[in-house]
Amino acid sequence: MRERTEEILRQLIAYPTISADSNLDMIHYAANLLEDVGAKIELHHDTTHKKANLVGTIGPDISGGIVLSGHSDVVPVADQTWQTDPFELSKREGRYYGRGTCDMKGFIAAALAMAPQFAAHELKRPIHFVFTYDEEVGCLGARDLVEILKHRPHLPAAAIVGEPTEMKIVEGHKGCCEYSVYFEGRAGHGSMPDAGVNAAEYATRYVSKLLDLREALKGRAPKDSPFNPPWTTINVGRIEGGTAHNVICNHAEIDWEMRPIAQEDADWVNSVLAAFCTEELLPDMRKVWPDSNITTRTIGEVVGLTPLRTNEAREIVIALTGANESHFVPFGTEAGLFQELGIATIVCGPGSIEQAHKADEFLAIEQLDQCLGMLDKLAHSMRAA
Repeated sequence: MRERTEEILRQLIAYPTISADSNLDMIHYAANLLEDVGAKIELHHDTTHKKANLVGTIGPDISGGIVLSGHSDVVPVADQTWQTDPFELSKREGRYYGRGTCDMKGFIAAALAMAPQFAAHELKRPIHFVFTYDEEVGCLGARDLVEILKHRPHLPAAAIVGEPTEMKIVEGHKGCCEYSVYFEGRAGHGSMPDAGVNAAEYATRYVSKLLDLREALKGRAPKDSPFNPPWTTINVGRIEGGTAHNVICNHAEIDWEMRPIAQEDADWVNSVLAAFCTEELLPDMRKVWPDSNITTRTIGEVVGLTPLRTNEAREIVIALTGANESHFVPFGTEAGLFQELGIATIVCGPGSIEQAHKADEFLAIEQLDQCLGMLDKLAHSMRAA
């Protein structure tokens, strides 16, 4: 089974499904593999028709199925120094190297390799293969998909999201909110700063407010917070603006993210920032130039995964893996979106998040074997009596 999985992984890595580009070649490849074993295939395209979510179902058309979920997109390799071609699978020292090996095409390859096992026998409940687009840029594909699924008469009962957790069971993680803020000022000569509105300076004031809020959030952490770090975090990812040393900058941009442990934190941060822009920054900018403006674009607001007292997905994976504990992580996934539909959801997949998004990303072969073992046991457990 490993050889088949390795070959599928080789094909998946060869598709450079960076979020900015189409994922259709990879999705069609996965759909063909599933269709070959009799799966019912659904493709749900985005508005550009250059990307699609895939839902492949094996088994009866009833409620109560189990979802195996993964995202097809990967982060860019630009400005990273790789020892090998990031889009060509290489194998050495017990590891698979390539962009997406751990995040998270390894899990997708394992699921696709096991599809014939699921199809070989009559199943008492369906298995759903769900592969999405644009997880890395706000879980856009999963958000579109849940809008479709919520109107279905038959919903799955449990979901396993195969993000890299070293095959540990994760039942809780923070949310992820991503924003871009645009500052429009008035250009001018650098020798007369009072005659213009320097967008870079106002963007700097905005960033200073973000850093103040980041510190304040540490004091809002619950005493029993299971996360590391235990508070809501803020990160400034990109600042851009200006054209030359002697030109007043008339346009600046900031990309930032927040990972809330509670919706109350997110609401508080956004209300403070809105008031700061409306009551302080914009009045100062418009004293000089009435057309000055600040615009915030929400890239994505994805809910966290909330630990629940009763969680069928957790119990299923405990039975499959023999694990006796569950964990919490600070990074976000699509799991909370499935949970909002009433689907019991956990995160469990091969590889370490420490390797994700880095040059020479890798997946330990031992981890892939553990994942295949879990899915093999799942296939046996789902057979009808």
